[in-house]
Amino acid sequence: MLEIKKMMHSELLILNFTEIRRRSIKLWESLPKSHYHWKPDAKAMSAMEIIRHVLEADYGWNIIINKGSMSNYQSPWKNQPMISLTEELKFAEPHRQAFLESVRKFSDTALNETEIIHPGNGEKKILGKYLLRIGYHESVHAGQFLSYLRAMNIKRPEIWD
Repeated sequence: MLEIKKMMHSELLILNFTEIRRRSIKLWESLPKSHYHWKPDAKAMSAMEIIRHVLEADYGWNIIINKGSMSNYQSPWKNQPMISLTEELKFAEPHRQAFLESVRKFSDTALNETEIIHPGNGEKKILGKYLLRIGYHESVHAGQFLSYLRAMNIKRPEIWD
């Protein structure tokens, strides 16, 4: 008889984060370098700014879920030039791994009982639900990026595999 391993909640969250990021990267890789700075209007983020925003968020999320202070937040990207998608992903990787490692360490009890206060609005959220919102944040930006690709008349990759 086939034995099925029961997954911890943290493992399911990491699987979700990994799948969301895999699809985001697939979208981002379809963007020609010539269109990195395209944006639909003057107030919008450019395509590359969306990518950086998503990648940079992992650093902040990791501080928040570990109950660190965001009062003196300093982004590691502050003086980092936007060169290419490859460079953005390479620079972001240690921050991504630190974030995923933090998630991996949370027990089911911690995910269901730990309260997180979101610094943007001061609202209290249960850690597990907060982590799901983090995944949703990136997914929203994936949808935004798809609309950018459509507006730029760039072939959109199949992400529903």
